[in-house]
Amino acid sequence: MNRPFELDPAEYPFTDRWLPYRNGYIHYVDEGQGPAVLLLHGNPTWSYLYRNVIKELRTEFRLIAPDYPGFGMSKAPDGYRFTPQEHSEAIQDIIRLLDLKDFILVVQDWGGPIGLNYAVRHRENLRGIVVMNTWAWPAKILPMKLFSLAMGGWPIGYWLQKQRNFFAKVIVPHGIYHTEKVTDRLRKAYTDPFPTPKSRIPTWVFPRYIRKARMWLAEIESKLSNLSELPAQIVWGTKDSAGFPLEQMAKWQKYLPMNETEILEDASHYVQEDRPDRVAAAIRKLSNRI
Repeated sequence: MNRPFELDPAEYPFTDRWLPYRNGYIHYVDEGQGPAVLLLHGNPTWSYLYRNVIKELRTEFRLIAPDYPGFGMSKAPDGYRFTPQEHSEAIQDIIRLLDLKDFILVVQDWGGPIGLNYAVRHRENLRGIVVMNTWAWPAKILPMKLFSLAMGGWPIGYWLQKQRNFFAKVIVPHGIYHTEKVTDRLRKAYTDPFPTPKSRIPTWVFPRYIRKARMWLAEIESKLSNLSELPAQIVWGTKDSAGFPLEQMAKWQKYLPMNETEILEDASHYVQEDRPDRVAAAIRKLSNRI
């Protein structure tokens, strides 16, 4: 399988792996040996988001970073609607097909609900969890509701995503605190997966489902108590304006009482871009605690 777009090999020096998925395919990275770590991205990112974490840890861990269908280098099968529920099913299939056992789960943004939907049902298969700027419950705070309406409900949001690739071009750079890291190479890596208006629909579905997935999110939250004895590391960027204030972090601390928390004053929404060193440190620390 050939890459659908070019990448700087120094930035993303990984072997491409592909899993058939119905009549599409899922691209993923599977690097290193040791305890398994599953790295889940959000919107509109892909496995590239974790590149610096993988490079730092691949002599110590086995790091698996998939691209959801319609994101990164994955190709969605016919009839795929790009909902978080479908992405979560795809991740469960990956876990089964790769026979991942006793692994550490790392989540951020939509990776939270997508990964937690598995975690609350399969606690016995998890060693621990690393949580960054995410949620796994119905949106109740006003900024998240307004964001969902503007980007996933109103016609202007649909137009911005399809015609202007707004998430990849604008929201990603604005979600990185260290502006010196927002290079042309980084911008290209996040915009290239969405070259056409049709290819950008997945980035519109995600904000739409902040509201539309309310029942699904409530079901996940109702089972979060299953994780009360799961070792956890919380790494939280305080400069996040995307609806993830410290109150959201406090909810994770309540649901994951076995947590150790690091608050990052120099990180925004995409913690993996701002402080990949602290994400790697959290994975190491969690592994040493287990």
